[in-house]
Amino acid sequence: MSIHHVTTTWVGKLTFDSEVNNHIVRIDAKPPLGGNTGPGPKALLLTALTGCTGMDVAALLPKMRVAFDRLVIEAEAEQTEEHPKVYKSIKLTFRIAGKEVDEIKVRKAIELSQDKYCGVTAMLRAHCPITWELVIEQV
Repeated sequence: MSIHHVTTTWVGKLTFDSEVNNHIVRIDAKPPLGGNTGPGPKALLLTALTGCTGMDVAALLPKMRVAFDRLVIEAEAEQTEEHPKVYKSIKLTFRIAGKEVDEIKVRKAIELSQDKYCGVTAMLRAHCPITWELVIEQV
């Protein structure tokens, strides 16, 4: 079993520094409650999602012999109005660029990430639907 450990320390107002694997991540809120010196916790949750699935896809594509020059994953989430304010839906957009990107293989890599490998997707999908689209940009 793998154990992850994070230590988050209050800095002031609504600002916190979170130590993750010897890296410091600043978490903050917008003024007037915070100083806007870092992203908020829910934005970091979307960052974890795009990073997790992005790592999967970037690792799978070379194994599938798909060359690419650029991979960008965008997340857009709709939030509820009432407290606790949670995401009620998330849409991912995978933008990939390359000379001869094989769309079928890229879709397969995304599906493998979303359905099998990405633990962040699995955790979030238990609470809200996650959809995705693919945009291929030829170089």
